[in-house]
Amino acid sequence: MILSVPVVALVAWGLVLAFPVERGPGLPPLPAVPLADRALPGGGVGQLSKCRRADGPRPKAVGLGEEGRDPLLGFGGWSAHSPGAGQPGRSTFTVHLALRATKSPLILPAPLARGGMTVDVYGPHGEGRRASARGLSPRVTAPEDPERTLPAPRSGVYRVGPGDVLYVKVDLPAGAVCPGHELKNVGSCSPAGTNDIEDCPVVAVTLRDPAIRAYRAAVTGEAADRVSDRLVMVSYEPRHTET
Repeated sequence: MILSVPVVALVAWGLVLAFPVERGPGLPPLPAVPLADRALPGGGVGQLSKCRRADGPRPKAVGLGEEGRDPLLGFGGWSAHSPGAGQPGRSTFTVHLALRATKSPLILPAPLARGGMTVDVYGPHGEGRRASARGLSPRVTAPEDPERTLPAPRSGVYRVGPGDVLYVKVDLPAGAVCPGHELKNVGSCSPAGTNDIEDCPVVAVTLRDPAIRAYRAAVTGEAADRVSDRLVMVSYEPRHTET
């Protein structure tokens, strides 16, 4: 299955950030004993034991290639929905992504990376994690409509050729949000009205599949046991300059 759209569509889609920027209540005190992780409805684990830990946002590499751009898991923004009082529905926090390959087709089994995704949200100014989950399953979406989930292809694989884009989204479950935050404000910036990206949260996502390792080994010539089977997306990483 090939999903191909102009690059400009991805840029426009990146404006999906739909949060008011607001200062929430003061941070809760660090627990004397780490919180326990918990199973999430629908699969996955809320990693509450990592709440407020500032050990990211980029996870420690598990092999070569994670900072490379082929294949690439790109950031398309995040979106949130919170129904008003007395309104039906539930709050959601969704991260939008775009998967690309450059040198040759990347063949991924369908359903995509079932149980193979992690999502971490880090607050600004050293706050540490606001939310953390592992074992999540993404959904492939229509290029023109990120709200429309596509069924798995009959072929049983997604084929992402050079120039193609596979659009993906993943929902952060409410049970993965740390005390002191909710889905509706986990992406809020501080202070209110800021225009500085460093006042806003950073989202880190990983997607793991053996096909990623096989692709990297084939295009780089590295031994398969040396390359990572994981794609890593970090929404913002400060650039450090040497003095």
